[in-house]
This record gives sequence, structure tokens and C-alpha cells, in this order.
Amino acid sequence: IMPNNFIPIAEQTGLIVPIGEWVLRSACAQNKAWIEAGLAQFRVAVNISLHQVQQPDFVSIVEQVLGETKLHPRFLELEITETAMMQDIDHTRKVLGQLKDMGITITIDDFGMGYTSLSYLKELPCQSLKVDRYFVKDLVVNSYDRAIATALLALGKGLNLSVVAEGIETEEQRQCLRSLGCEEGQGFFFSTPLSVDDLTKLLKQANPTCPPLK
Repeated sequence: IMPNNFIPIAEQTGLIVPIGEWVLRSACAQNKAWIEAGLAQFRVAVNISLHQVQQPDFVSIVEQVLGETKLHPRFLELEITETAMMQDIDHTRKVLGQLKDMGITITIDDFGMGYTSLSYLKELPCQSLKVDRYFVKDLVVNSYDRAIATALLALGKGLNLSVVAEGIETEEQRQCLRSLGCEEGQGFFFSTPLSVDDLTKLLKQANPTCPPLK
């Protein structure tokens, strides 16, 4: 079942809050296991819903999860979509600021598809922007998409934010983005979604001297 089918239902019923907490705890525990096994020293990115951010105890829940899993905050990245963030900008900005102060990386997801005011953007406690795949899909053949991608990259860099291009599926897209100065990307060109076991095997291949996971 694709996320765009079940997430709206989960949000409408309120189930997105316990589901989101389960996802957060599972991701943190798994990343801690990879780190302890010597397989990784990277952040795990977890998407969060506006419904989670609006919970009065959300920051405490994140603190609790990090404490239980013993994962250092610098190995956690929380992503919230631009559209969701702007629905309750003052509260969201306060909560994300508290999470950033803990050492967690904050990312605006699907950037370019919402309606963020530039006056808000400069005040948001984020370290990264993810350019929506809509602008990546045709940028090799569409000069308008290429111009927008160029502007978004320049905006992010001007604000000292890292910029990640989403939805890279071809070598041509990767090369075009590199020529525009984009240094980070994600998409099927690099890998399809992997299970924990398959990703562990991939990490193991990249680190052949590390001990097996317990």
C-alpha cells in the first residue's frame, strides 16, 4: 500500500500520531544498531506529520525515544513538508526550534510545492531543503524546471542550507543537477527502497571488516 493511500486516512483518524511515534522509535533503534556494529555514521531521516508536531508532548516524546534507544541527536533528521509546516507556522517554528537546539537536523521536505513566504523562510530553524521531485522529473528537457531548480539551489545556498534534490532516476538528471551545483540527491537512480536486511547487507559490503550485527 503506497503512503499516499494510507497516510491521509491515518491523519484523518488520528492514527498518524501513534504510527509516527512507532516509526521514529524503530528508525532510531535501527540506526543505533548499525552504528554499534560499525556499519554506519550517518543520520536517519524520519518524516513527521503536522499532527505529531501539534501534540503538546511531541518534543518530550522525541527526547524519550532518543534516551530509550541511546541514539545521539546528531544521528537523527526530522523532515516536515513545506505545506504542513505553513499551516501552523508559529507553533511549528517553536517546536522545530526546540528540536534543533537538541542537536537534531531539521529538513523542509517537498520544497517548492507549498507557499512559504521568504520572510518566514529566513527565520525557520532548518538546516536543509529538499527540492520536490516535480522540478527534477523534466529538468533535463524543460528549461523552466531547470530555471526553478537553479533558483531553489541558489536560495538554499544563500541561506547556508544544504539542498537535496528528490526523485533522481537517471544519470542525465544527476549530471544536470551536478552542473547546477547540487551536491546531494536521492532517488531510484541510487537505490530502490530496501528492507532492513537488504540495507544491512549493502552496508556490510561497504564495510567488510566490521563485525556482524548481533
